[in-house]
Amino acid sequence: MSKAPVIRARNLLVGYGGEPVCAPVTFTLGPGRVLALVGANGSGKSTVLRAVLGLLKPAGGAVEVFGRPVDEREAGFRAKVASVLDDDAYFPALTVEEHLYLTARGHGVRGADEVVADALEAFGLTEHGASLPVALSSGQRRRLLLAAGFVRPRALLVLDEPEQRLDLTMRSRLAERLVAEKSTGGSVLLATHDPVLLRAVADRAVLIADDECELLSADDAAAAIAPGVL
Repeated sequence: MSKAPVIRARNLLVGYGGEPVCAPVTFTLGPGRVLALVGANGSGKSTVLRAVLGLLKPAGGAVEVFGRPVDEREAGFRAKVASVLDDDAYFPALTVEEHLYLTARGHGVRGADEVVADALEAFGLTEHGASLPVALSSGQRRRLLLAAGFVRPRALLVLDEPEQRLDLTMRSRLAERLVAEKSTGGSVLLATHDPVLLRAVADRAVLIADDECELLSADDAAAAIAPGVL
């Protein structure tokens, strides 16, 4: 396994219209590691993720993914990076199973039928495989999007509050999947408000704030986002 950083952010400044939404962020994420972004609602966690994914141009500083400046138009970048953001990005005319199968086959997955069946089971969607996304609850659509992130090849998985709209059982399954992800050399960058998920999967965390963005241990970050603290 290469020890070169998967992500390297140096004084990364993010915002809109020239106005930063948080203090500059500096961190590295290596192979087989999980880094969490934590902070209050509106602190800038999602904006940092969008800059890492090349969906938002940095207002200052720099971010590199796999040793190169981010360009989400590059086929090599798209082949290595999977993301699940806080939006309902699905194919409305396809069933749940068709959506996952198209995602898997579109990324060249062999044995796509088995991969999709496993994802349907893991995310509690087996009984909804023939349903259209519009027929699903908001929690089920969230599980569909997460399943789509896991049925395709990737070296980096970027997740924006993946615990949203998941019950405790599904959060536990998600944690198991993320631990397995890093055990096989995959890297994960996620924003989260869930201290239990953070402790279960993260190696380190960055506390995003207006005045200073601080690198913390997973335990210290979990304490910082405990109910009633942030």
